[in-house]
Amino acid sequence: MAPAPVLLGCERLTLPQLRRIAREAPEIALDPACLPRIEAGVAAIERIVAAGAPAYGINTGFGKLAQTQIPREELSKLQTNLVLSHAVGTGALLSDEAVRLILVLKIASLAQGHSGVRASTVQALVSMYNAGVHACIPSKGSVGASGDLAPLAHLVALLIGYGEVRIRGEILPASLGLAEAGLEALELAPKEGLALLNGTQVSTALALLGLFAAEEVFAAGIVAGALAVDAAMGSDTPFDARIHALRGHAGQIEAAACYRGLLAGSDIRASHLRDDDRVQDPYSLRCQPQVMGACLDVIRSAAGTLEIEANGVSDNPLVFPDTGEVLSGGNFHAEPVALAADTLALAIAEIGALSERRIALLIDASISRLPAFLVEHGGLNSGFMIAQVTAAALASENKWLAHPASVDSLPTSANQEDHVSMATFAARRLGEMADNTAVIVGIELLAAAQGVDFRAPLQTSPVLREVVAAIRAEVPHYAEDRYFSPDIEILRRKVLGGAYLEHAAALLPSLRA
Repeated sequence: MAPAPVLLGCERLTLPQLRRIAREAPEIALDPACLPRIEAGVAAIERIVAAGAPAYGINTGFGKLAQTQIPREELSKLQTNLVLSHAVGTGALLSDEAVRLILVLKIASLAQGHSGVRASTVQALVSMYNAGVHACIPSKGSVGASGDLAPLAHLVALLIGYGEVRIRGEILPASLGLAEAGLEALELAPKEGLALLNGTQVSTALALLGLFAAEEVFAAGIVAGALAVDAAMGSDTPFDARIHALRGHAGQIEAAACYRGLLAGSDIRASHLRDDDRVQDPYSLRCQPQVMGACLDVIRSAAGTLEIEANGVSDNPLVFPDTGEVLSGGNFHAEPVALAADTLALAIAEIGALSERRIALLIDASISRLPAFLVEHGGLNSGFMIAQVTAAALASENKWLAHPASVDSLPTSANQEDHVSMATFAARRLGEMADNTAVIVGIELLAAAQGVDFRAPLQTSPVLREVVAAIRAEVPHYAEDRYFSPDIEILRRKVLGGAYLEHAAALLPSLRA
C-alpha cells in the first residue's frame, strides 16, 4: 500500500518532513480543510477589484511604479507582465531537491489564505510537484528582498507557458512540462503573479538544504574525530561528562556523550591508560566537544529559524479576509534566513577546519607515532601527504566563503528597496561549503581508518570497528601509492549521503521524531 501523501495547508511543516521532501520526493496533497481559507482570501481580492479603489499589486504598478493605477481590463496582463519582466535569473539551474522544497514552501504559504491566490492555481503547483516537473530556475539573481523575485518568476513562468522544465533529468519546453502534469497554461487572476513570485521560498529552500548538509557533515565529523582519537592513541578523558557539565552548554554536553559512546570498549584506549608519557592531546582531539558542541548549538538555532520561516507567509501585500483589508508590509525581507544561513556557514567551516587539523596530526609521525604520512616505505610512497594539502585548500576556501553575506546590502529598484538581505546567496553557498567539508571529513575518515589499521592487533571500539569495516568494504587499506582521487570521492558521497547520520541522529533537528 502506498504511503499517505504529505498534506499541506493546515498542519505545520516539520524539519523531518522537509528533509524527506528534499531527499525522497513523497507525494503531496492540498488539505481540503484549508480550502475555505483560500476561497475567503480570493473573495476579498475580488471585492477590492470590484470597488476599484487602488490597492498595491492588485490594480497598481509595482515597486517605484506603485502610484500608477491599472484599468480593470488590464489586470490579468499586469500579472503576466510582472512575471515575464522579473524572470531575469542567471547561472546554474537549481537542483530538483531545491525546486521540490520551493514548491512545497510556496504551496504551504499560499494555502494559508492570506495571499489571494485561487485554489486551482495552488493545486497546479501540487500537480507539478507530484508529476516530477521541475521548473528550470537559474540560481543567481535574487538579493533576498522583495523576496526571491527573479528565481520565483521562473517558477511562475512555467504556469503561464514560458521557460523550460526538467523531467527525469531531461530539459524540455514549458508546454511539455505542463502536459506531463496534466495542466494547461494558466491565465493569472489579479494579485496572483505578485503573490507567486514574492516571498522567501527560494532562500529558505536553499538554506534548508544547507541545514541538512550541515547535519550530514556534523555527524561524519563526530565519527571521524572519534576514530582519529583512537588512531592517534589519544585520551578519552577530555570527554568526561563532569568536565562539560561544569560549563553548561547543551551542545557541548551532548557531543561529549556522543564521543564517549563511539569510543566505549576500545582496546586501543585501554592499552595506554597507564604509563603514557603524553600529558595532554592537541586541541583538535581534546577540544572536540567544545568545538563540535558549539557547531551543534548553531545548527539547532538556525534550524529553529528556518522551521518558522518554512511555515510563514512572506509575500506582499497580505490579505486579511476577516476585515477585508490588504496590508502592505515587509515579510518578504529574508533577513532571518540570511542570518541563519550565515551562522550555518560558520559551523560548516569550523567542522572542516577542525577535521583538517586532525588529518595534519595523523600524518605527522612526531605527534601521532604512526608511519609518516600514514604509509609504509615512505619516500618511495607519499601516502596521505597531498590528501592533507587538498583538505587544507578546501578548509581555507571555506574560510572565505564563510564571510557573512547578510552584512552586504546594495539598494535596488531606484532606492525603493534600499536595504536587502542577500539571503539567497547566503543560503546558496552553503552547498559548496558542505561539499568542501564533506571532502575534508572523508579524507579524515580514510586517514583515521588507516591509522587504526596500523594499531593492529589492538582494535578500536565495537561501533568504530563497524565504521572501519564499512569503509574497507569500498576502499582497501592504503598499502602503497595508488590513484587516490576515487577513494576520496567514495567517502565524500558517503558523508553527504548520510552514511554517518545514525551515530548522531538524536542530536540533529531534522532527524528527531
